[in-house]
Amino acid sequence: MEAKTVDLTSHQLLTTLRAGDITAFEMIFRTYYQPLCNYAYSFVQDRDEAEEIVQATFLSVWEKRDNLSIHTGVKPYLYAMVRNAALNVIKHEKVKQQHATVEIAVAEKSVESVTHTVMASELEGRIYKALNKLPEQCRLVFKLSRFEELKYSEIAEQLNISVKTVENQMGKALKIMREQLKDYLPLLIVLMSGFLEL
Repeated sequence: MEAKTVDLTSHQLLTTLRAGDITAFEMIFRTYYQPLCNYAYSFVQDRDEAEEIVQATFLSVWEKRDNLSIHTGVKPYLYAMVRNAALNVIKHEKVKQQHATVEIAVAEKSVESVTHTVMASELEGRIYKALNKLPEQCRLVFKLSRFEELKYSEIAEQLNISVKTVENQMGKALKIMREQLKDYLPLLIVLMSGFLEL
């Protein structure tokens, strides 16, 4: 019998609300506002956000009062609205966070890329300066080995010298290059692995 009275009250409230009765709206608001805020908070874990969701829900109810289609009763209807709104906020936050994460990653990559380009360009200049300090045959052997990637036997054939001479000249070149580029060794390891290895 008691449940029927609640249903009837709920039905009456809805009827008067649809007619634009502000008193009916205030009654619903006072009855459910705080419990709905607590319910929204259980989803979003933020008091201000929870209150905004509930206020927006009530605003929507008031604006659409003429066409309200509530079959379950006021309370389950309001709770369902708040739940859906809270889930939308969570979904939107996740998308925002993913977007922000991607943006940060892209920005970091961009900075990293620019830094690498500047460093590589500076390194290239230093390599050519160091190359110019090598004796002519050393320089030729080094260039053919490192820039044209020829084997020692191919270099020997091309320069008409023995493989042993190529090895000696390469050893000499590497010693001078390492000395000239000692401040750039970490960079060389990262950007040009094996460049100063025998």
